[in-house]
Amino acid sequence: MNVQILMEDTCGNTECVYEHGLSVYIETRKHKILVDTGATQAFLKNAQQMGILLAEVDTVVISHGHYDHAGGVLDFCKLNSKAKIYMQRAAGEDYYHGERYIGIDKRILDLPQLCLLEGDYRMDEELFLFTGITGRRSFPQSNLSLSKKNGDVLEQDSFAHEQCLVVTQGENHILFSGCAHNGILNILDRYQQMFAKEPAAVVSGFHMMKKGEYTSEEEQVICATARELAKKRTIFYTGHCTSQAAIDLMQPIMGEKLHSIHCGQTLF
Repeated sequence: MNVQILMEDTCGNTECVYEHGLSVYIETRKHKILVDTGATQAFLKNAQQMGILLAEVDTVVISHGHYDHAGGVLDFCKLNSKAKIYMQRAAGEDYYHGERYIGIDKRILDLPQLCLLEGDYRMDEELFLFTGITGRRSFPQSNLSLSKKNGDVLEQDSFAHEQCLVVTQGENHILFSGCAHNGILNILDRYQQMFAKEPAAVVSGFHMMKKGEYTSEEEQVICATARELAKKRTIFYTGHCTSQAAIDLMQPIMGEKLHSIHCGQTLF
């Protein structure tokens, strides 16, 4: 299995560009997969620089309905019109950060290769998508400024549009999430309900980023999350919306179970 970071907020390869966004390339025995496409077409340039042939990708997963994860979809489709694109139907709704629209480009909804899902979906024995994450322990406080438009009214986003990808390779599962808006612990709880074991690895943002300093309460939540994750056998790879400040709080607790991801990097 090959996992490479095509786009992330920080530089891990001086020959690659980086931006606020996420895109992950995954190569398995049967598939060539994209999880998210960053905020713009910039991930395409990075793929070329890294020797990745995006024209051979057969599966695209959009983790949720925010621009920094789906901004490169239309440009990708100019290069590759055959890959199926899997997205929750709710990801096409109108999402805001304050008064700023942060949803997807609506032209994506007209793509013939788009597969709109409503709930969990198994593609084959290697790939499985799940949603339905309802727990709220250690819920990221930065979510509270994010909303969905219902008519003319902005409501707190429930993140029902978020989906996670489980890739099976032999006896191991690798779990991929975009931002873990529902909270990484709640995502793992839902995974545990379905599979009754822990994933070998998780690649995900933790959505702990904040402008300014954390309050003591926010620091306590981040550290409590780290203590829960440290108990697991899982190795965690995180970045994008996690923030270096949160990683600095978690690292002493999690040690070698926590790794930062950077643009242009090969994870494994």
